[in-house]
Amino acid sequence: MKKMMKILVRVSACIVALLLSGCVGKVQYPKYYTLEIGPATKPAVSDARLPVAVTVRRFETPAYLRQGRIVYREAPTEVGFYDYHRWAADPGATVTAAVIASLRDAHLFSFVKPYDGQDQAEYLLSGRLERLDEIDFGGAVRVEAKLSAELVNLRSGATVWAGEATETSKVETRNINSVVAAMSQAVQTTINQLVAGMDEQLSKSNAAPRDSNETRRK
Repeated sequence: MKKMMKILVRVSACIVALLLSGCVGKVQYPKYYTLEIGPATKPAVSDARLPVAVTVRRFETPAYLRQGRIVYREAPTEVGFYDYHRWAADPGATVTAAVIASLRDAHLFSFVKPYDGQDQAEYLLSGRLERLDEIDFGGAVRVEAKLSAELVNLRSGATVWAGEATETSKVETRNINSVVAAMSQAVQTTINQLVAGMDEQLSKSNAAPRDSNETRRK
């Protein structure tokens, strides 16, 4: 009887060990990724700098992008989420920091800082990260990024500039690292487009009064 009990104990121990090893082998842990976005590599359209300060409000994001998981779409109206591939930082916050860096690099304003609700700057830039998705339909795998923003003169309440930009980048290799790299590139391109458009509009606005004065003098 004792011998039989020992055999049963050993068999039970082996079964438990096999079950535990099998479970451990199937455990998956989330991996975290960050957008690698830097300031524009080229200066903006003009070298003009407005002698004013601008604050940048944190860019808004759709609710589905705030869940922290990287998004893919297998159809235009379908949103899917990777279970184990997630953002280490909120994309809206990352984009906001990148926009501030690009504005400083472009030298459009004398002072650029994040909006804190306390300082009274002359201008306020608000924006929204509309899209940051992997696209898995309609051909090769690619990513899409879309940004929109507007610049408001806080003294007059007038919208000085508004614009949006969309960029699609091809994913070179079908893995999540390539997807994140393509997303980073697409976001940087949209930021560059917004800053260039803002610079062009501000340059035109600043040139108009000087042109009018010259016309009157003639």
